[in-house]
Amino acid sequence: MNNQEAQNTLPPKTCSIERLVTMPEDVQKVLEGKKTATRRNGRYADVGEIMVLGDKKFEVNRVYSQSLGELTDEHAQHEGFNTVEEYKEAILSYHPGMPWLPQMRVWVHEFSAVSE
Repeated sequence: MNNQEAQNTLPPKTCSIERLVTMPEDVQKVLEGKKTATRRNGRYADVGEIMVLGDKKFEVNRVYSQSLGELTDEHAQHEGFNTVEEYKEAILSYHPGMPWLPQMRVWVHEFSAVSE
């Protein structure tokens, strides 16, 4: 399946790519190459779309749905954390009162720097 075929199977975006990575510490992690994925409760980008942070561009390479219970330490490392527990603590601190439900589904957006 190519990117266009994969794109055709995804539901419409619920937000714009400009809102994908907004927290200053996350922006810094992306710029330093320490964060190459972000999870959102909606779909913020299409495959091939370009995100601009500072003076750098990042291309969205993959977008897919995943449950929180499927997260591994490797996934957390792509988010810029060492472990799932670190990632979980950070997410819950951003969203006070939000429960961490293993069955809750999120949208994963994986991206990489564009070399110009």
